[in-house]
Amino acid sequence: MEKARRFAVTAWVMGALGLALVIASVLWLRTGYVLSSVSGESMRPTYDIGDRIVAQRVGGDEVERGDLVLFTAPERYGEPAVMQRVIGVGGDRVVCCEGTDTARERITVNGKPLSEPYVKDGIVDGMDRPYDVTVPEGRLFLLGDYRQNSRDSRFFEEDHAGTVPVGAVMGRVTDSYVMPRLLGVAALLGLLLALVGLVFGITARSIRRRSVAQIAPWAQHS
Repeated sequence: MEKARRFAVTAWVMGALGLALVIASVLWLRTGYVLSSVSGESMRPTYDIGDRIVAQRVGGDEVERGDLVLFTAPERYGEPAVMQRVIGVGGDRVVCCEGTDTARERITVNGKPLSEPYVKDGIVDGMDRPYDVTVPEGRLFLLGDYRQNSRDSRFFEEDHAGTVPVGAVMGRVTDSYVMPRLLGVAALLGLLLALVGLVFGITARSIRRRSVAQIAPWAQHS
């Protein structure tokens, strides 16, 4: 019976530890990150259709110029999440464009030309829609990287000059998958521990039954 007791204790410890690890990992993953995929061409060449992306959940007031963000604007796009790049934050003056031709055009932010090596074909506008926007506090001016094929802040000038509230931001897109993968491994490890605990529990029960079966004949004779 002592062996059965040891197996039972091991089962409870490993089972509880495994379940705690699974629950903690899943909760951390769900509350700390957003997993999504690209559904359109507006972020080419940085991201293409079907690419998987991970966004770390942060407040919109934490993002900076140049960051890629996932945000919600169902009244504009009818999609649960949209990815675009932060060009201006509250108080910035964003002007398009400085330069004499498409190849030389530059967006300026607070009077300084913006370096944008990420835009497709080096075209920073491509719509012939000049704009001069002072971003309201608590809002963001967002553009896609494929400026010739992106329905972004330029097309909603009647709504706060096309800007979106920082509260619409779901997370900042990251190229690092380290933490989500670690959390996934932790969840699998927890599941394995829980299963091993279950095996120990079944074994402990089996040992008890055998012990009882062996004791029963002696009890009848006595």
